[in-house]
Amino acid sequence: MKNFALIGAAGYIAPRHMKAIKATGNHLLAAFDKGDSVGIIDSYFPNTDFFVEFERFDRHIEKLKYETDTYLDFVSICSPNYLHDAHIRFALRSGADAICEKPLVLNPWNVDKLQHVEEKTGKRIYNVLQLRVHPSIIALREKVKQAKKDTKFEVDLTYLTSRGHWYQTSWKGDAEKSGGIATNIGVHFYDMLSWIFGDVQKNVVHVHESDHAAGYLEFEHARVKWFLSINSKYLPKEIKDAGQTTFRSIKINDEELEFSGGFSDLHTMVYKDILAGKGYGLDAARTAIEIVHDIRNSKPIGLKGDYHPLLK
Repeated sequence: MKNFALIGAAGYIAPRHMKAIKATGNHLLAAFDKGDSVGIIDSYFPNTDFFVEFERFDRHIEKLKYETDTYLDFVSICSPNYLHDAHIRFALRSGADAICEKPLVLNPWNVDKLQHVEEKTGKRIYNVLQLRVHPSIIALREKVKQAKKDTKFEVDLTYLTSRGHWYQTSWKGDAEKSGGIATNIGVHFYDMLSWIFGDVQKNVVHVHESDHAAGYLEFEHARVKWFLSINSKYLPKEIKDAGQTTFRSIKINDEELEFSGGFSDLHTMVYKDILAGKGYGLDAARTAIEIVHDIRNSKPIGLKGDYHPLLK
């Protein structure tokens, strides 16, 4: 049994980490969040010590170490994007490995700095890249590997996930804290695309607004038109009529990739890999971070070239 701490316990994704820690037979020693709406912990670890002040959380971890000889093995990080770097450093300073949500950090040079921290502490940093363990995504990657070396797949990626007015008021709506829409909701797709289709060869941004963004990415084996939005007005009529708020589509050579199911246990699969000595580290996270950094700092060119059909 390994000892875990959790940072960002009130966040949307935190319950999946709690579930993964429990499902892999481990123990959540302590959790922290400045918000106290964390009753979900009762479903997994009702005896976990919880803190709303980081200083008290930090002190508790130190007291466990020096007074009861209890050490952390892992710190799971579900905090806002801009805090990941600091919380990863805390984990490694505490003698634990870090398991961090995406984006691992906001800028490529942060990856370089964290590699130095890994070397100094001897501890590891893992990124939750759960789409890489999805069976449909793994099957697609194998299909691409078996294609001729000069093959370029034509890909349309559409991800529409409606968000209310709260979004722009929260840290997610602050590009300095979240990295903007492409970073906040798109980074896992960019990681998936690079993992499947190889090195990035071209990155063009057509539109980049606070509620939607679109562009063109060319990889070694794919030409990708992508569109992301948190605005419900872009949802297809049949999705709205069904009362649904999210639409996810990946078409490859005009054929829909079916991967709508199987998401509930992906975090547990990621944890199993990490605990087995595998898992994805800093090098695996780098490409997607470079992609979103370039998108964030590119000047949109408008409706020119190979743009996504929803921009019409």
